[in-house]
Amino acid sequence: MAKSKKKWSQDVTEHSDAMDLKEGVFKSDDPKKIARSVKHSADESDRRKSSPYRAAMSMLTFYINRAGEQLTKKRRGTLEKAKDELRKDFGRQPKD
Repeated sequence: MAKSKKKWSQDVTEHSDAMDLKEGVFKSDDPKKIARSVKHSADESDRRKSSPYRAAMSMLTFYINRAGEQLTKKRRGTLEKAKDELRKDFGRQPKD
């Protein structure tokens, strides 16, 4: 029997205990909308093992890292701005 060609990152996304995200959340062009959705998912999750802030930031960073070179400069910029918005939403200082 042939082994599955699934990537480990796909398995993590499908079976992680982190949290459930709204489908297509990372496709938005609005960093504030991305941050609000990820924060909402982290706040509502009963499966995460860390604080809501840490879980939300980890999920966003995971997505950016997994997309890697597939992300355009504009898309990466939007997602990095979403990280700053997420920091603000959790009452933390945005990085300079």
